[in-house]
Amino acid sequence: MTNFNALALKKVLFLAGSVFLTSEAFVQQQAPFGLSSAPTTSALPVAADIEIDTRTGKPIGSSFLPEETIERAAAGNKIEKIKMAKDGTSAFVDVYEYAAKIRAGEMTWEEVEAADMDNRLKYVGMLHRNKRTPGQFMMRLKVPNGIINADQLRFYADSVEKYGEEGGVVDITTRQNIQLRGVKIEDAPDIIDGLHARNQTSFQSALDNVRNMVGSPLAGIDDQEMVDTREFCNALNDLVSLDPVTGTRGNPRWGNLPRKFNIAISGTRDDYAHTHINDIGLVPTPHKDTGVMGFNVVLGGYMSIKRVAESIDADMWIPAEREAVVSLSEAILRIFRDEGDRKDRQKARLMWLVEKYGVEEFKAEVIKEIDSYDRGVKVENAQPKPEGAFERRELLGVHKQPQEGKVRVGILVPSGRLHQKECREVADLADKYSNGEIRLTVEQNIILPNVDESAVDDLLKEKALAPGSRLKVNAGLIEGNVVSCTGAQFCGLALIETKVHAERVAALLEEKVTVDKPIRIHWTGCPNSCGQVQVADIGIMGAPAKKLDEESGKMKAVPGCKIFVGGRIGEDAHLAMEPSQTGIPLAEEDLVPVLVDILKSEFGAVEK
Repeated sequence: MTNFNALALKKVLFLAGSVFLTSEAFVQQQAPFGLSSAPTTSALPVAADIEIDTRTGKPIGSSFLPEETIERAAAGNKIEKIKMAKDGTSAFVDVYEYAAKIRAGEMTWEEVEAADMDNRLKYVGMLHRNKRTPGQFMMRLKVPNGIINADQLRFYADSVEKYGEEGGVVDITTRQNIQLRGVKIEDAPDIIDGLHARNQTSFQSALDNVRNMVGSPLAGIDDQEMVDTREFCNALNDLVSLDPVTGTRGNPRWGNLPRKFNIAISGTRDDYAHTHINDIGLVPTPHKDTGVMGFNVVLGGYMSIKRVAESIDADMWIPAEREAVVSLSEAILRIFRDEGDRKDRQKARLMWLVEKYGVEEFKAEVIKEIDSYDRGVKVENAQPKPEGAFERRELLGVHKQPQEGKVRVGILVPSGRLHQKECREVADLADKYSNGEIRLTVEQNIILPNVDESAVDDLLKEKALAPGSRLKVNAGLIEGNVVSCTGAQFCGLALIETKVHAERVAALLEEKVTVDKPIRIHWTGCPNSCGQVQVADIGIMGAPAKKLDEESGKMKAVPGCKIFVGGRIGEDAHLAMEPSQTGIPLAEEDLVPVLVDILKSEFGAVEK
């Protein structure tokens, strides 16, 4: 055991190139919108001896676990044993040490300990793509509420430029987040330093951590806004990734969860955050008696290779106040951390724990935990949902804001992929038209907020948005609503390449049919459904298929897919759990006619 030494921690982090960030570190807005008080986070457990990692000066993640949980983890699955053998919350130190040795020629990436390479480095947001690009990583960031700025976007492009046009790309994710492709260990410290200098981080963004906080992409610029989600996303991001003792990024208190954990906060009835597929979903709802705005709570939504679950009503309502949102999330996280399954990773998601308790019993346990914090937070029963017809609004295109003379401009980024040149072009547009601010959507597109209405014509004439560009403001109703996972180019789990096919097939469908409403087509390379095919109007999932080989006259295995139809988002969200068709070859001559038939029969499309 080692005594906690804040000075030693500062020295370690300084040598590692980290920057001390405040609790406001992720606020990208031009003016402060949060409360003046710091976000509530519990201090360290009152224990005589807490095991301290001598390399960081911080407690290790398992120090916060009850003895019973530690015993289950020690006897748990492979990942649990890896985490118990060497704490993941100090992995950033490993990154700097490995990088220095590789740069000095003292070792190669092949000599990095396998458990570090393929598991622990995920705590720094670094995911080894060993099957597709050995020795290179995808680096995932934390971008609460999906708000970035032009300087950051240029930095992303600069960071991946050395990996080539195809290997070094920037992807927008379905969690309003950023992923950098092609990163090598020896380059990672410079990227991490650059991120921290720009008030961003990659720490605790992968493996068994709380993932990016999803909020409304229209926060603060929407005339139908019920809740501005920015403050809450930033507060929760601080809860899970800001050490309350040292003020540095990386919070060991939440550094040993049994599995990943997703939180989404919706700001309007549109539910742009997709609360129904998150572990915690906060749905804006006014109190029926007082009219006070708050959140109904839904729990347990997730997608995986073994199970897809839509969130369930937790019969809880909290006021839309920082203290209440943080306390509720903290309570659920504490219960999940200490009681979640450590043996079977397929059952280590929140839904399984809620089902084990029963909804009412789990609710009682959450309230008991919140009451133990003694912060004056009161949880009430769920409130009636807003009544009256409501149609989910579109995010692409030009739309007026409540601010006089201002508009938001939604821009299509096909399949969420930005090449280096496009990153710089978007950054230039943001500097010129939206005061440098860029917003990301879960549909993998971008929004430029606060554009002067008088400047719209000039914006639309910009070369980056000209005919022939991949980036479009006035995209077609099909091409503008395509979502895609990473696919086989980089992901070893994917059975098919997705992004290239998604973009190409959408263009072909635009040529062949006319539709009178947006049609959402999602692509995912495998049953893990990172592309969320179950929420789509039409979902395409990589799967085995066979096709007649003309030369041999025999049926041969070819890349193929399953097709899901009928998913919905918004207030009446619904997951399409079962595929309507299977074994469809992925070749355009096979797939496109099938999709045309579905568009005609299910969505009223008319052939051109």
